[in-house]
Amino acid sequence: MKILTSKLLNTAALTLSFGVLTLASAQAETAPTVSTSENEKLGVQLGVNLRWNNSAYDLDDNDVSVLPSIFFDNGKYYARGNQIGTYLVNDGSNEVLAFVQPGGPSFDPDDAKGDLAQLDERKWSGLVGASYMRTTPIGGFKAQLSTDVAGRSDGTVARLSYLAKLTPGKWTIYPSAGLEWVDSNYNEYYYGISQKEADKTSLDRYKPDSSISPYISVNGTYAINKDWDLFLGQSVNFLADEQRDSPMVDSRVDYKTTLGVLYQF
Repeated sequence: MKILTSKLLNTAALTLSFGVLTLASAQAETAPTVSTSENEKLGVQLGVNLRWNNSAYDLDDNDVSVLPSIFFDNGKYYARGNQIGTYLVNDGSNEVLAFVQPGGPSFDPDDAKGDLAQLDERKWSGLVGASYMRTTPIGGFKAQLSTDVAGRSDGTVARLSYLAKLTPGKWTIYPSAGLEWVDSNYNEYYYGISQKEADKTSLDRYKPDSSISPYISVNGTYAINKDWDLFLGQSVNFLADEQRDSPMVDSRVDYKTTLGVLYQF
């Protein structure tokens, strides 16, 4: 086992597809390290991944999608899956980022049944945020804050995370765990039932407060050769009571599984 070094921490990100994560999401915290050897002068990884999302929403079908991935990091600007940003501070022990990314779950009433099929669609939001990470001998500790600027939820999301790195053989594994706080605007958009929706269904109006919930993720890459990497990811988000009590939800857990390949240029 190796403790995550500052250089490798600076290239970690959790989200590895166009969409969240939940985290997620979701949220970019661990990712493959982009090589910049002589044979890979561009320092870019491009790939494709298959993502299976078992949503906590009460839907008939799980969401399966094939999505592109890109990773680039030149020490000043970066692209990590669905997050694009810039380094404001990057001194080896302290990292401050500014970023944009999509965020939040999605609810398609066409995939629902009964009264839920008459609800309005919930779409991903466009998030703008900043994060601070402190690298220590026992891993990385990260605080992140973002807010919706797409005018959908107008919500705010905050995360506290711990990140580490393991390197067994050709594997590079990034475990992460933390807590996520979301405000009432976020919960009302993604889990609330408006009065308009209640009037046209048999559902009661539901207006949730802000909430705090835990999440964990494990992402790993396997070096097939000097050009190709295999990626596996698993994220698990545990819904808070304010979210679980929504008539739209039938599970306490929302999890995503990702399988993909990356080519290094």
